[in-house]
Amino acid sequence: MTGRRLTSLLAYVTTATAGASLLTGCGVLPGTTGGSREPVTVMTWAPDQTRATNMPGMPAMAQTYARWINSQGGIDGHELRILTCNEHNTSAGAAACARRAVREKAVAVVGSYSQNGRAFMAPLEAAGIPYIGGYGISEDEFTSPLSYPVNGGQASLIAGHGMQLAASCRKVSLVRPDTLAGDKLPELLNSGLRKASHRSAIDIPAVEDAAEYTESATKAREKAGDEDGCVTAVLGERTQTFFDSFRRLPQQDGDGDSGNGDGSGDDSGDDSGDGSGKKKDGVRISSVLGSVGQPVIDRTGGAHSPFEGAFVTGWYPEASDKSWAPMRKVIQEHAFADNRVDPADAGVQTTWIAYTVLKEVVESLDADKITATQIAFALDRGARIDTGGLTPALRWKYEDLLGAPGFPRIVNHEVTFQVVRKGQLVAQQPGFVDVGETVLTAP
Repeated sequence: MTGRRLTSLLAYVTTATAGASLLTGCGVLPGTTGGSREPVTVMTWAPDQTRATNMPGMPAMAQTYARWINSQGGIDGHELRILTCNEHNTSAGAAACARRAVREKAVAVVGSYSQNGRAFMAPLEAAGIPYIGGYGISEDEFTSPLSYPVNGGQASLIAGHGMQLAASCRKVSLVRPDTLAGDKLPELLNSGLRKASHRSAIDIPAVEDAAEYTESATKAREKAGDEDGCVTAVLGERTQTFFDSFRRLPQQDGDGDSGNGDGSGDDSGDDSGDGSGKKKDGVRISSVLGSVGQPVIDRTGGAHSPFEGAFVTGWYPEASDKSWAPMRKVIQEHAFADNRVDPADAGVQTTWIAYTVLKEVVESLDADKITATQIAFALDRGARIDTGGLTPALRWKYEDLLGAPGFPRIVNHEVTFQVVRKGQLVAQQPGFVDVGETVLTAP
């Protein structure tokens, strides 16, 4: 080899080595991902385009979060890769999504929705994959040692809703799905009602995906009565359909005002209503977040919605709370006008909080490669997550678990009481309400 060729070769190797050092010496360049740290792959699933509850905003929020965090250099230098899956509201669909997460080596399933806990938790547990911040709709999310819920699930919502209704409702009719999950709701609601020495609710099971609910609505109104009665429906996406049937019921003798559901009950003028009079035939309506939310209120007429004056129990602060400002900024800059990503949607909000947990845990590990085992171990040993006021600080050590029968892994047992006023969900009272003791008393 000639001296000139050797000199040229040495110069090339030196230049290439210097370039590689620039890229890898500090992990990543500002605003990029890569370097010596391996990508972190996670999955988010939810049902979409089904006849029952759909949550397309959750996978869409996950993708939005990934675009944002990767534009910042990733999570502690790790590129965040998102797998999404439609679980179709079926056990087969949920199991298929879980098997895909295993097959594609996801290190966690984050911010997902499924009622089919038995179908998806078994494959995840076999592979040691943690389930972080599920929506809280299935019992398995609160029993599996690899589940890390960020809210108190339906249990906390329904128990808290009973507490919220007890102050204003003489009788309560509960319309809920005629399913195994729905069978647990009456006792949870009653646990909240009993805390105020209130009589139990009238239980009205209904088909989860019916096209109309005239029969159930008629029975609910009759059982609630026209003297400070309340009708609460917890039917997921079909709650809107139920209250449309309720609105269309013929007037009864007596109160018979406009019948559009825009009243507020007997406590007009205080924080629990908008002062516009009672509901149809003196009955007030109510629900919980996830069955009723700001997007539903907006779609059904805003201030003229059937939900005007309704009581609503939620997990998190109302959508206008300043604690949501960071999420809103990310959505505005990285959702690219994707209308599935609504910052007022409870599924979107839960997904944001779940990815906040993932981010803090990965950062705490400070490792070049992140595994499912590392994440689960960090959470089990007491990683404390600050969600910026959206929830209490979250931690899943044994002493932090509520230990309620059927829901032992609840760590966040606080809810918010809200009311629909002038078309907006606003706080009925400031701050969180702890419903832990109420959930513990439920059979």
